[in-house]
Amino acid sequence: MLIGVLLIVTWLILLLRYPAKALPVSLVAAVALGLVATLVIWQDHRETRQLERLDLRLSLARQSCPADRPLQIRLTNTNSVPLVELRWQVGAYAPGDTVNLVDNTYTSARYRGPGELQAGAAWQECLPLPTLRSGYRPDSLEFRAEHLQGSFSN
Repeated sequence: MLIGVLLIVTWLILLLRYPAKALPVSLVAAVALGLVATLVIWQDHRETRQLERLDLRLSLARQSCPADRPLQIRLTNTNSVPLVELRWQVGAYAPGDTVNLVDNTYTSARYRGPGELQAGAAWQECLPLPTLRSGYRPDSLEFRAEHLQGSFSN
């Protein structure tokens, strides 16, 4: 923090004392900073759009999954590029309600995807249930993937 303040004060002194030399350098630095900010915003927006194009479905499948992992996930990559990595958390909701019934703590389960998933490919897996608040049965809840984070190859 102190170094940042010192840099800004030094830059202001140089700008006031030597405006002919400091102004062009300042403009170039501002343009470069603007280009970097634009690039970061564009990449973040592109990644968000790619994550929105993933078809991710969670369902309770006690018949087709082992008893210790009854939550079935089906993931289809509908993007034109391969998915490299995917992480998410699971939310559990009563039908028609907006209150997440997963007991969110620091040690809450965070789920990971299949690794690399080619464009148009599908992946299916059985996962353990997240810890629910007391008094709720998994059979009566809807499960949703939340806080998706992922990366795609270029």
